[in-house]
Amino acid sequence: MDDMTAVLDIYSHARGFMAENGNPDQWGRSGYPSEELLLKDIRARRLYVIRASGRCVASFVFITGNEPTYTIIENGAWLDDAPYGTIHRLASYSEGRGAARACIDFCKSRCKELGIGLRADTHEANLPMQHILESAGFVRCGTIHVADGTPRIAYQLP
Repeated sequence: MDDMTAVLDIYSHARGFMAENGNPDQWGRSGYPSEELLLKDIRARRLYVIRASGRCVASFVFITGNEPTYTIIENGAWLDDAPYGTIHRLASYSEGRGAARACIDFCKSRCKELGIGLRADTHEANLPMQHILESAGFVRCGTIHVADGTPRIAYQLP
């Protein structure tokens, strides 16, 4: 809770960055994620921050268990049906170089400890996130649709 102001600022910065880089629709027009959603994530103990030099530079949500929007996948298939964790709402300051990779590394480590797989998804226009996921070893598996019905590229770590 002490980091909420910084977390809100990180997401605001990320929305601006995405809009400036050809992805104005993923979060920008709706102000996603809302403060209410982030508070819910905090209460559920699934919102994390990455700090550098004592400052929050990234925020993400890590959830274990079934992700309802991953039930149906089109134009492909998940690599397996094993239990998994999911990375959601990963955002960082552009000057927080390496912060997104640190988020993914944390999730990989937790999944390894828990003996589960790891999945993520992103918007087709979010080229930086696609690059981050693919450089971290994730494989494109197909297309899922998030709660509002919009498509996302689905990824899984082999």
